[in-house]
Amino acid sequence: MVVGILKEIKQAEKRVSMTPAGVDLMIKNGHKVLVESHAGEGSGFSDEAYQAAGAEIVNTPEEIFARAAMVMHVKEIMPSEYELLREGQIVFTYLHLAADPKQTEALVTSKCVAIAYETVQTADKKLPLLQPMSEVAGRMSVQEGARFLEMPQGGNGILLGGVPGVAPAKVVIIGGGIVGTNAAKVACGMGADVTIFDINLDRLRYLDDIMPANCKVLMYNPYTVTEELKQADLTIGAVLIAGAKAPKLVTREMVSQMKKGSVMVDVAIDQGGCFETSRPTSHENPIYTVDGVIHYCVTNMPGAVARTSTMALTNATLPYAIAIANKGWERAVAEDETLALGLNVLNGEIVFKAVKEALLS
Repeated sequence: MVVGILKEIKQAEKRVSMTPAGVDLMIKNGHKVLVESHAGEGSGFSDEAYQAAGAEIVNTPEEIFARAAMVMHVKEIMPSEYELLREGQIVFTYLHLAADPKQTEALVTSKCVAIAYETVQTADKKLPLLQPMSEVAGRMSVQEGARFLEMPQGGNGILLGGVPGVAPAKVVIIGGGIVGTNAAKVACGMGADVTIFDINLDRLRYLDDIMPANCKVLMYNPYTVTEELKQADLTIGAVLIAGAKAPKLVTREMVSQMKKGSVMVDVAIDQGGCFETSRPTSHENPIYTVDGVIHYCVTNMPGAVARTSTMALTNATLPYAIAIANKGWERAVAEDETLALGLNVLNGEIVFKAVKEALLS
């Protein structure tokens, strides 16, 4: 199979969907790999490194789309690429279609085979291709939140971990999954006073066992969240329903009662965000303020640490990409129920239930 590795064109996105080591393994499985020129430079991988691994460097995305049976991105297909899609072509990337009707329409119209990283799901509900980026984003959420708590950035001047004799910042994390757990690890490690909310009692018991003494776990309900948010210096939205729009768990009214100069980081923004006041931002303009509360809603947070993210992503996606290339998508999804759940658009139809429901609601 001819596999095409596209250069990312989303604003400030420096990741790439495959490292030279991944290209080497793909070629050793008998496939041809086309890499768009300069695709890896933002992550520290030169065209020469890809050529040394056996890839052919291609100058334009048009040629990648024209020649490759499977194209791979990190982020979603962008508007300039819609007309380049071909019927039957495999698109393997993060899609996040529930919050993107225009991209969904383009994929449906093209009749391509769209397989989304974020909905590949194991029998025990784990999301193996989303997990590495969720780990990165969870850890980054605290790092970015701490930065914007600084007064020169508009924050209320609170040091996350405090110092002897001065109380640390209060961090509220809504969602105890991969993002929330990684955020809590970093916040706790920095000495913050951390609270995690979740709706799964078994998950809360697990988190209570593994987290240090400066982390408490609470069952989510609007009343308790509202009370905790009034005291929060940093709030992190870490809610995910695979393939679906994120529920709005923090309302505008809740935000209006929060401390001025506090910070909210919505890691769920790719799926529409879990704060009612959230709207997508970029690395160039990452924040805005609502009722005196700073909102950080960057849609591709891991892109800021592109090298780490690219290597972590390739580790997770490469086995699935090789399976698709070796077997063809039909056999690959027939033999792997985990991968089959990645199918979002097929034969001009939306085939992932949560995406269809989100876009028809």
